[in-house]
Amino acid sequence: EVQLVESGGGLVQPGGSLRLSCAASGFTFSSYAMSWVRQAPGKGLEWVSAITSSGTTTYYADSLKGRFTISRDNAKNTMYLQMSSLKPEDTAVYYCVREWYGGGRFGYRGQGTQVTVSS
Repeated sequence: EVQLVESGGGLVQPGGSLRLSCAASGFTFSSYAMSWVRQAPGKGLEWVSAITSSGTTTYYADSLKGRFTISRDNAKNTMYLQMSSLKPEDTAVYYCVREWYGGGRFGYRGQGTQVTVSS
């Protein structure tokens, strides 16, 4: 059974940083590209970033480049999202996704972790 468990969310002030983690199990993690997506209150799923199976190539939403860094440790079956210079508009539930198809469609996702950016 595919399981994705996110952690690391919380309340942070504008300009602050957080690191999210996604622990994967139930499949060969090193064989899959992975993504982070987020859902702000009242909005649909928004793709944030992706990383290839080996971790050598990363992709970011244009609006987030330079502030977020995606990475993975295949030995630990874990993916990360380092977020810095956080803004109130980054407030959302962040999900770890395997197989992101776009248009809100995906294969598997975790339960999400809440990130709230507020003073």
